[in-house]
Amino acid sequence: MELILLIAVVVIAVLAYRSYRRTQLQTKQRDEVTSAELESVKRTADEDITRFGEELQDLDLDMVGKDLGEGARQDYQRALDSYESAKQSLSQVTAADQIKHVIEILEDGRYAMACVRARVNDQPLPQRRPSCFFNPQHGPSVEDVTWAPAGGAPREVPACAADAERVRAGADPDIRKVMVGPQQVPYWQAGPAYAPYAQGMFGALGGVMTGMFIGTMLGGMFAGGGYGDYAAGYEAGQADGGDGGGDDFNFGDDAGGDMGGGDMGGGDFGDFGGFDF
Repeated sequence: MELILLIAVVVIAVLAYRSYRRTQLQTKQRDEVTSAELESVKRTADEDITRFGEELQDLDLDMVGKDLGEGARQDYQRALDSYESAKQSLSQVTAADQIKHVIEILEDGRYAMACVRARVNDQPLPQRRPSCFFNPQHGPSVEDVTWAPAGGAPREVPACAADAERVRAGADPDIRKVMVGPQQVPYWQAGPAYAPYAQGMFGALGGVMTGMFIGTMLGGMFAGGGYGDYAAGYEAGQADGGDGGGDDFNFGDDAGGDMGGGDMGGGDFGDFGGFDF
């Protein structure tokens, strides 16, 4: 009887050890993948920041000679601050999960810029919505559309006006693609390092994200609340002047190098360029 118990204990111990070693190996492999993809996702975020800086310059030119109110001036300053803050935060990134904070800052800047355009054109402020699912560089979405990827099931995704029109016409949307090795793939197929990138844009959508990314490499990484939580969270962030919910993450005070392919911050925009205050 004692021999049987001893054998059982040994078997259990061996199985437990094997399970432990398997978990350790999987964790190591996951960490190695994240490390290998870190530069790729940083480069993607850098391209987004650079694109946003170029759009700020275009906005500056569009506003030449226009008399802006206090609200538009504050929104424009918030957009400029988001650009600078996103650059600074990206320069301090050492792990893929930190990208989420960078993208949250950028999201806030994109919305602030949309508010500037609405104010100067005497239009209502746009609803606070996530970026266009197909290409976040398109800025805030304007509606949800039903879309199905090749070989996948239909799902509701936020889209900009141009991509929503393309989807309804049966055409392919303008999808944001990134380099993975020698080929370009949609960002949602680029591996686990891009999960924080997507969370920075869509994380407040909670469980809705699972439906958006189902069937992709990011599909199993998201769970939580619903679309209503997204709107409530963003409205709270707008009210308290936050940067998209990332205030608890501190990258330090030093800006580090300019990863935007040319410094478009600070003096490059001048004292709001052609804005007439």
